[in-house]
Amino acid sequence: MKNKIIIIAKIAIGVPLIIFVVGYITMSLWNWLVPALFHGPEINLWQTFGIILLSKILFGGFKGKGGGCCCGHGGGNPREAWKQHLKAKWNDLSNEERSNLKNKFFSKCYPRPEDEHNQTETPNK
Repeated sequence: MKNKIIIIAKIAIGVPLIIFVVGYITMSLWNWLVPALFHGPEINLWQTFGIILLSKILFGGFKGKGGGCCCGHGGGNPREAWKQHLKAKWNDLSNEERSNLKNKFFSKCYPRPEDEHNQTETPNK
């Protein structure tokens, strides 16, 4: 029981302290850089917490590590889910469709030397 009280006390003191330290560091960096570089305003600690929260919402979301991905599948890595999705689509293509897709890709991304010779030169106006 005594260990649980110590753990709860550490959390009750540690979490606000970490939040304050992160906010203070962010505020200090903002007030050091933004006014000098961009002629922006200096901000206080409460505005800093608002900026951190807004950036978390816009860029980070509220999913934890290993949370659900954006494509509706259960947990896991969204990148892996996307790879599996593309593999499934590739396997559904016929050999002719695969060949056409490869040719289209390589002609746009990696022009072959014979493709450059086949292009007709247009005169400069």
